[in-house]
Amino acid sequence: MKVLKNILVSLVMTVSMAAVSTTAFAAPKGEAEVKAAIENTITSITAAQEASKSGDLSGVSKAIGEARQAQKEFRFEGTERQRQKANDKLRTAREAFETGDTAAGDAGLAEALKSFTEMKAVYDASHK
Repeated sequence: MKVLKNILVSLVMTVSMAAVSTTAFAAPKGEAEVKAAIENTITSITAAQEASKSGDLSGVSKAIGEARQAQKEFRFEGTERQRQKANDKLRTAREAFETGDTAAGDAGLAEALKSFTEMKAVYDASHK
């Protein structure tokens, strides 16, 4: 009985160590989601710029909406205030396109793209 107890304790310890070690060495799930969010935001802004060049104002509005939704998932303390300001630029650009002021809308998209690209660089530098 004593031998069986020792085997059982050893087995439980081995299983628990294996479970802890796999979760400790696994890639953080949150980092992948944050990285995907910033990349989706940049892609959507680029799509909005392309739609603007082609004159597709409904496509611009849709792409800006997608960018604004994607940026919500990009949470990084070091760039939070910059993210809020860039989101305001996206909102302003969308309003400009809706009123027909494509020049102001294009300028807002360019500023937002620059800002989100800078945020991505800061995030990437701190998560190597």
